[in-house]
Amino acid sequence: MSELLMQLFPGIGTFLLASPAVSAARIVLIALGFLLAYLGFKRTLEPLIMVPMGIAMIAVNAGVLFLNTGAIGNMFVDPLVSDAEALMDVMQVNFLQPVYNLTFSNGLIACLVFMGIGARSEISYLLAKPWSSMLIAIFAELGTFVTLIVGVSLFGLSPQASAAVATIGGADGPMVLFTSLMLAPELFVPISIIAYLYLSLTYGGYPFLIKALVPKKYRGIDMYVDVPEVSQRSKFTFIVVSCLVLCLLLPVAAPLIFSFFIGMAVKEAEIGKYTELLEESLSYFATFFLGVLLGALCEASTILNPTVLVILLLGILALAVSAVGGLLGGWLMYLLYKRKGEEFNPVTGIAGVSCVPTTAKLAQHAAMDENPFAMILPVAMGANISGVITSAIAAGIFVSTIHLVG
Repeated sequence: MSELLMQLFPGIGTFLLASPAVSAARIVLIALGFLLAYLGFKRTLEPLIMVPMGIAMIAVNAGVLFLNTGAIGNMFVDPLVSDAEALMDVMQVNFLQPVYNLTFSNGLIACLVFMGIGARSEISYLLAKPWSSMLIAIFAELGTFVTLIVGVSLFGLSPQASAAVATIGGADGPMVLFTSLMLAPELFVPISIIAYLYLSLTYGGYPFLIKALVPKKYRGIDMYVDVPEVSQRSKFTFIVVSCLVLCLLLPVAAPLIFSFFIGMAVKEAEIGKYTELLEESLSYFATFFLGVLLGALCEASTILNPTVLVILLLGILALAVSAVGGLLGGWLMYLLYKRKGEEFNPVTGIAGVSCVPTTAKLAQHAAMDENPFAMILPVAMGANISGVITSAIAAGIFVSTIHLVG
């Protein structure tokens, strides 16, 4: 009777035959999937990622069955298959395998997301206060470089693996996907999952850091600036020249650099159909399948990898130190502007962490909580866009040079 039940309901049967650790991990991941999907539904976390990711986590850990080989697995995706013949076989069975191999594991989905980000970005915000924006963004990369050192010196990771994990500190999901593929493909899956889980948690954690590091009387400083009236020709030229220079200096990161700037260029050139395509269709297609695939990759066997605990700790460190670094940059700008008799809200520093536009919105909300008339969003968005560029530069440097270490 028990064998018949296992054949009829293999999802339940696999719980009984798998090791206790794997079964427990599946239960935990199913519960976590429910939590993420619900928090996304409530808008506590980013719904565009968390709802599909949470439901996919539930399905992939519940829908486990006995494969023809006798092993236990699922029919969603196998991230480890590499043999060409085996890959062609599995692409005819696992329904997400074609999407994974043709868009996710080669970085294409990251580029599509970046195109959408570029199409939604306004370069005028960066031009409003270019030097302060770039300086804050540089400070906000502190977590990336601290985590690189800690990962190697304290946790014994290879420089390549440590650099891949460290890019979580840039708070730029597509950049994390790209760098981990290039430097540590064996850790690509857990790094990607943890990065996107943590990026959604910035909603909850960063406001506490802002309150801890910026006293109340400074959080309400109003620093409204007029966004400069820059001609579309000048903005378009700036975008094209920036793309040229960065691709020339960092060719290994050229796909992501190009993707970001082509989105901005299409917007400034007012090519309406392309802008709509990038902002709506492609961007949401990429984001939806990014969430689904991240959830489908959250199998018990992946999470039970001992290296995952190290990545969890280093990911928290990277994002926390980057936030502190960005706020330190905000304080530096506050002091420099005060010497000139001008106001600068140090909360703006959190926007240097390039989670576009989340951290810029967090900065604006923190200011308005203390002063309903405070307006810092234009400057915060400038720091946000600078953060994207800075994280691309950091990733390019890592990929280009980290193999020279040791």
